[in-house]
Amino acid sequence: MEPLPRGANFLRAKALWELGLHVAGNPATPYGGNRDVCITIGNGSGEDFRPWLRMATGSPGLAHAVAQGRIEMAFVNPSALLTHAYRGVGMFQAKLPLRVVGVWPTWDWFVFAVHKRLGFRSLADIKKARYPLQVSVKEDPTHSTRILTDQVLGLYGFSLADIESWGGRLHMSGSPSDKRRMEPMARGTLDAVFDEALVIWFDEALKCDMVPLDLEPETFARMDALGWRKGVAPKSRFPGLARDHACIDYSGWPLYAREDLPEQTVYDVCSGFAARADEIPWERDSFTDVAQVWRDTDATPIDVPLHRGAERWVREQRKR
Repeated sequence: MEPLPRGANFLRAKALWELGLHVAGNPATPYGGNRDVCITIGNGSGEDFRPWLRMATGSPGLAHAVAQGRIEMAFVNPSALLTHAYRGVGMFQAKLPLRVVGVWPTWDWFVFAVHKRLGFRSLADIKKARYPLQVSVKEDPTHSTRILTDQVLGLYGFSLADIESWGGRLHMSGSPSDKRRMEPMARGTLDAVFDEALVIWFDEALKCDMVPLDLEPETFARMDALGWRKGVAPKSRFPGLARDHACIDYSGWPLYAREDLPEQTVYDVCSGFAARADEIPWERDSFTDVAQVWRDTDATPIDVPLHRGAERWVREQRKR
């Protein structure tokens, strides 16, 4: 398929896309600010634009908007948060009628990393010591990492607010490589980092004498019941590790829709993954082939059923 469809209308659409990226991608905009994007396809031939298909990026809470039909599709990071919504657990008080359109491949993990000098081996040690931790976390309280952090710390009987009450401080970070994290880490004044996107910051953290805390089997079991898979950050990927590290899996970016969205609409979006595969900026270390988008792999965990439109797409591709 041509990189850009023919016609002046699509030249204008491409220009709008680039302008939108510029505005939303302003590095000065904090997490929780105007940095998300909603692509709307519809009919603008009259006095009003009539939306037909709206696809958005944003927080896990957008699952409610998708389920209620205020938007048709959304991306979420990671796959586990869609599982939460489907099961009606964690931040979701009821099961939402959602289905997977396709999963963007990204292989990732979440760790609780602390400085060696503290001598902590478990989150339970931090709770017992009531330690005034200097910890780097995402600045957006609705970010999926903050949801995960709250859930795990809750299993150990404390919270980020408790850390602050003990005299600790939350060092807010936007991107995983935010200078507000990396500079105090390099100086040795940061005690801990609770975050995902290990390929961006973890190697440097290991060089700065941080180590990932181990989670107990019962913690993994209780998190699995919510939809968080147990993962392994491999020493082969992070040479500074003493060994492969068992942690919370943070892989996959599912694009999802409500269950009753018309089959053909989802089928057409699925065909777009294949037709425009050369234009999609896949993650090099995670992407293998387009079929992976609908296959349960390390980089594309799928614990929510495919939408019937996606099922039809996969079924027809297998016959070819």
